[in-house]
Amino acid sequence: MKKNIHVVGAVITDGNNILCAQRGMEKSLPGLWEFPGGKIEKMETPEEALQREIQEEMHCHVEIGEQVEHTVYEYDFGIVHLTTFYCQLVEGTPVLTEHMAIRWLEAYQLEQLEWAPADIPAIQKLKRAYQAQK
Repeated sequence: MKKNIHVVGAVITDGNNILCAQRGMEKSLPGLWEFPGGKIEKMETPEEALQREIQEEMHCHVEIGEQVEHTVYEYDFGIVHLTTFYCQLVEGTPVLTEHMAIRWLEAYQLEQLEWAPADIPAIQKLKRAYQAQK
């Protein structure tokens, strides 16, 4: 039986741009792109976990908005339950501590990158929202 892993991701926006983070080569899913975030610890809400993870990973503080998507994806290492939230930077500039690279892209550009499979439903939803605004 595979382990259930509950994680959160931040869809950090700056105007029309969205922060994309590339996973390090020593991590699982090496080199794939994701929304930054991480595991929800015991006794943490998803929002608390996201605040903590963005502080730890990127040395900045975000304001968490509404949920973007919830995805369940089965990898070989476990079943990931990913909840993504819209976020705004309120303090600091993202720093690379666990990721190889970051890029700021508009929603219609997100599909140019090779994303971790659990993030793809959120990307599709962001792209549809972008197209509806046009």
